Amino acid sequence: MGKGLPTKKPIEGVKHIVLVSSGKGGVGKSTTSVNLALGLKVTHPNSSVGLLDTDVFGPSIPLMMNLHDTPLLNDKNLMVPLTNYGVKCMSMGFLIDEGSPVIWRGLMVMQALEKLLRQVDWGSVDYLIVDTPPGTGDTHLSLVQNIPISGVILISTPQPAALQVTKRGAVMYRKLGVPIIGLVENMSSVTCPSCLNSVKIFGEGTKSLASEIDSAIIQSFPLDQTISCSTDKGRPIVIEQPNSPQTKSYIDLGNQVVAFLEKNKSK
Repeated sequence: MGKGLPTKKPIEGVKHIVLVSSGKGGVGKSTTSVNLALGLKVTHPNSSVGLLDTDVFGPSIPLMMNLHDTPLLNDKNLMVPLTNYGVKCMSMGFLIDEGSPVIWRGLMVMQALEKLLRQVDWGSVDYLIVDTPPGTGDTHLSLVQNIPISGVILISTPQPAALQVTKRGAVMYRKLGVPIIGLVENMSSVTCPSCLNSVKIFGEGTKSLASEIDSAIIQSFPLDQTISCSTDKGRPIVIEQPNSPQTKSYIDLGNQVVAFLEKNKSK
């Protein structure tokens, strides 16, 4: 690390940390994070999987994972993650009243992030999936500068506005030396309920972005009501419809992530 920057310190007990990120909001980061974590748990039942929600202002993990309790403290005064569907979870949403707005300045946000990173007893975790807020600001810089990141998945829709902002995020991670695992294209198409034709309503600009940032589109998901409705109910599609094509796609995404991590580990 350069002069004046903090020394990276691993999260105790955590083997791999994978960020799910995008400069743009509303592109499906949380949905991807949740189903990726659950897919990893399905395909690697003997591995421990964690899910960390670092979006302090708009935490989604409590709703999507159907977890609404306050974490307990252990004898070391560390928070014990809440668990559902075999995945350990931590979110600022567990620590504030549901529906209460978080009206904080930057310093308080960083203190909250430090609490989520350093005051949680994860035990042993093989894969920690980190759901990040939109943008390329303080939270992302703090994560990259303070903990060793195994890789980042970039999420975008094919819209030019989303792709442009996602590209900025990719450039940031390149400059900070974080390996980019690949691009996930969300809302890539929609199927007409009458004729069943697939329509690419936002175009195919993700291919151009992948080429520009020298990465690959590792998975593509349609605009699908079953995916959104299942997470809104707190039963993500990997749990709700384990044999669906959408679940198979999330499981394939998880397998690609594991393959990338194993390949990078051997370098």
